[in-house]
Amino acid sequence: MASPYRMKNAKFKVYRGNASEGQEVEYTVPVEEGMVVLDAIHYIQKNQAPDLAVRWNCKAAKCGSCSAEVNGKPKLMCKSRLDDFNLDEEINVRPMKSFPIIKDLACDVSWNYEVNKKIKPFTPKENTNWIMKQRDVDRVQEFRKCIECFACQNVCHVIRDHDLKPKFAGPRFFVRVAGLEMHPLDAADRLSDLKNDMGIGFCNITKCCTEVCPEDIHITDNAIIPLKERIVDKYYDPFKMIFRKIFGMQ
Repeated sequence: MASPYRMKNAKFKVYRGNASEGQEVEYTVPVEEGMVVLDAIHYIQKNQAPDLAVRWNCKAAKCGSCSAEVNGKPKLMCKSRLDDFNLDEEINVRPMKSFPIIKDLACDVSWNYEVNKKIKPFTPKENTNWIMKQRDVDRVQEFRKCIECFACQNVCHVIRDHDLKPKFAGPRFFVRVAGLEMHPLDAADRLSDLKNDMGIGFCNITKCCTEVCPEDIHITDNAIIPLKERIVDKYYDPFKMIFRKIFGMQ
């Protein structure tokens, strides 16, 4: 018996253009069971618009390459099943708003890699005993799940609405710093960098980054808030401020 999905069509509006100009173009895609948005984009590439630019790699929600805004929300296209959409309505696919458009759905996300270069790497303590308790492993392991899809960067209002990229690192890199700062064998101090260069104070913990993370990392609760607490303890605790002033410490 033929699949009922063969009888359906989905209507897509896909952004076509570059950094200077563009428009949404309508496409009709026949729907088969199990299809995701990326399958539909590939169908459009093959049959209707071979010059449509899109990034993708693994198609298994592990590389982070196929991020886009689907109906206005940052998503991995390979993880966005068509049976989760109302196929009587158009599905809108646009590039991520917070980054410059190269062409169509492909964005220039290179700024993120420049931010990453500024983070102090893992620095083990002298004469480290390379033994860790399981609870310490579990705490930092969550942050290692990040696939750098940059959906959290895209939805963050500090980057998206205020364009404070020169002053703000963004949630993805607060996650990376959290994984280093909470590592029991690491000796580097990144709190001054978080406060002064990475602009963690701009974050008002709306949790929008957590909501769009495809790996279900608790970015706000487990990374950003604990880092903010460490900064408050170090720089704004009145007793510690007096102590540093007396002894001339920074």
